[in-house]
Amino acid sequence: MSNDDRRIVIYVTYVGEPSDRFDRAYYEETHLPLVLRAWKKYGLLGATAYFPSRSHTGTRCICECVFRNETAVHTAFASPEAPFVMADVIKFTDLLPIRVHAVPL
Repeated sequence: MSNDDRRIVIYVTYVGEPSDRFDRAYYEETHLPLVLRAWKKYGLLGATAYFPSRSHTGTRCICECVFRNETAVHTAFASPEAPFVMADVIKFTDLLPIRVHAVPL
């Protein structure tokens, strides 16, 4: 199986303190739909948010983004829509997103 035949998972995480600003409602209702609209045409198959407990220091949110293949990931992040997606982050948090490419063990 070539790299262009395999689905790729990118995890976007936000790590911080319980007191750090993270607007879950905005993230789910506005940011995720923005991401899907912006990158679906480039091969984003879906995006799902997971929220660990609000009461501990550490991960505040994990977003699992599933792309059709490696080319789709690079195309989406280099697209004209990417700056708009990134600029939206300050509307729901002051935390920096950390992107991680998941690979099978």
